[in-house]
Amino acid sequence: MNIEDFRDYCLFKAGVTEETPFGPETLVFKVGGKVFALTDIETFGSINLKCDPERAQELREQHDYVLPGYHMNKKHWNTVLIGAGAPERQLRELIDHSYDLVRASLPKKQRDELAATEQ
Repeated sequence: MNIEDFRDYCLFKAGVTEETPFGPETLVFKVGGKVFALTDIETFGSINLKCDPERAQELREQHDYVLPGYHMNKKHWNTVLIGAGAPERQLRELIDHSYDLVRASLPKKQRDELAATEQ
């Protein structure tokens, strides 16, 4: 996966916005105003993704390309190294999981509005 594919995949999801709130080098994707993915625009060497805490730990134990979230809450975020063996299918699934977790945490009204845009 390259940065263009990553960007397109994130933006295809309902209600997603892209921003650079941490400076021009960090590309951030949000749903409902909450971050679900971020990466360095220049290097695209890794992606930070939200993850269920138990699953986050399992992924770290199973794969050397999944690390505790860099500059993030280590319990809820993973850093997935790009080009270190993560299959594209798994990257997409981890992006989906992060998006779904954040979307599920939104107020019901926002979730309903997002669901309406998908129909």
